[in-house]
Amino acid sequence: MKQKAFHLANQRIMPGSRHSVKIPAARLYNDTPMDLHAEVFHGVKPGPTLLVCAAIHGDELNGIEVCRRLMGELDPLQLSGTVIIVPVVNVFGFIQQSRYLPDRRDLNRCFPGSERGALGSRLAYLFSETLVQNATHIIDLHTGAIHRSNLPQIRVDTDNGEALKMAESFGTPVILHSKERDGSLRSLATELGIPLILYEAGEALRFDYAAIKAGVIGVQNVMKSLKMMKGRRSRKKVKPVVAHRSGWIRNEYDGLVVPKVELGQTINKGQVVAQTVNPHGDDLHAIKSPYHGIVIGISNIPVANEGEALFNVAQFDGEQIGDASENVDVFAETYDQKTI
Repeated sequence: MKQKAFHLANQRIMPGSRHSVKIPAARLYNDTPMDLHAEVFHGVKPGPTLLVCAAIHGDELNGIEVCRRLMGELDPLQLSGTVIIVPVVNVFGFIQQSRYLPDRRDLNRCFPGSERGALGSRLAYLFSETLVQNATHIIDLHTGAIHRSNLPQIRVDTDNGEALKMAESFGTPVILHSKERDGSLRSLATELGIPLILYEAGEALRFDYAAIKAGVIGVQNVMKSLKMMKGRRSRKKVKPVVAHRSGWIRNEYDGLVVPKVELGQTINKGQVVAQTVNPHGDDLHAIKSPYHGIVIGISNIPVANEGEALFNVAQFDGEQIGDASENVDVFAETYDQKTI
């Protein structure tokens, strides 16, 4: 079958070519235009249309660098199907180094949006109508929130078979079963019947080079599994283990927090994961884990009030915990953070 031209935002992209598409989104107070900038790689053979997007939360920078590096790796003359890359979705949050939009709304709670709603709703609507509607598969790139680091992981509704295959091919140590939230891009994709996986890794406003490298190779692994690229999956094969639940370990006392475990570490129920002490050096309190699993998220602030989240734990049953721990070790060995 002969490949046809691809159309996006009134632009015509010929087979075997790369094209930059700037979609007018809004204007700043000083009348400076703000665009959604998409890079389109249209292959020479028919195939899926993969949308790769980052920075729906404007301070989540790892995904932007994943997109930048990915664009340097793609050759439309060697591609089946089409790849649409949008490095920065929340353009307002990005220039302000903020997770949110100027009105403090979370863009990832505004989908599918409205043409005449608030700013976030309008931006979500534009992204939905112009880009999401053109995709057959989506990879959404995220990091942890500010002052919180996430172990590289894929979040997906494991009841969606096609999305689960994408998650397994990506190659993170852990896949976390996660139902979509109302107003999220994942929720919109589910309504449209588009399989979507969400890659979480690192911390907001920081580059994590291991997470970035894993993200680039992970997207390429998915493309290979979708027959968009030739070749075998890269790096040592990590067979992810699925966690069907997770939970936060919270601080029980006010004060300074001294962690006793680190990201990616296996922990047991009842294990001391941190100690809380007041600034004067007495009243030492142990924080014990109510879960058996692996630490997939951690707070980087050593000061916490009672009830604040400290560690996010993916919970496993039986032999799964050993498999997941082995995956973390293989992943850490494969993606050496010293190599940029």
